Amino acid sequence: MDCYSIKIKDIPINERPRERLLKYGEEVLSNQELLAIILRTGTKSESALDLAKRLITNYGGITFIAKSSVYELSKIKGIGLAKACEIKACVEIGKRLNSFKGNNRVKITSPEDVAMLVMDEMRFLSKEHFRVIFLNTKNYVIQIKDISIGSLNSSIVHPREVFIEAIKVSSASIILCHNHPSGDVTPSQEDINITKRLIEAGKIIGIEVLDHIIIGDINYLSFKEKNII
Repeated sequence: MDCYSIKIKDIPINERPRERLLKYGEEVLSNQELLAIILRTGTKSESALDLAKRLITNYGGITFIAKSSVYELSKIKGIGLAKACEIKACVEIGKRLNSFKGNNRVKITSPEDVAMLVMDEMRFLSKEHFRVIFLNTKNYVIQIKDISIGSLNSSIVHPREVFIEAIKVSSASIILCHNHPSGDVTPSQEDINITKRLIEAGKIIGIEVLDHIIIGDINYLSFKEKNII
């Protein structure tokens, strides 16, 4: 006899993920139940709940889901391209909602403010992204822009690329930030060299580099706080 797993329709109504969400609210649902609702269907051998459990248990939890690409997810048995796209769309909506500030302008007063602004997105990036936050004279954010993607070195992070953008938006000062996909926020010597180079260029142009923030996995390092600059 072929082995099979219980189907969601065979679960008592009050215990089904969708019905529990309707009755109690989404906050009470486990990660497995929330993911099962997104998946909607399982396979011939496992329910959506079983598939969600396998995805969370065997592949590193919801962090894996956030970090993996559509194609990595689609290779998992029972997912496929359609489900992978749906999962990644939900993850992206969550990221955007988390960083959404409405019509309120964001003011930077501390390194923590910077981390709160970029952490939710940058902690999940699989490659290093060098990002610049452009500020006006009162430290309100004008714009945030990626300058380069890939391990930092002086050839891809050039002062010209940074300060051309700063001049375009009439930025009074800037904050540098980049992520370490490893989660370790210890700066490399190249990180320090690039930062000092940009500080010197900023002094000549008249646009101050206020700080450089390295984003890890729920942690960060401020060059200013650590007296590196």
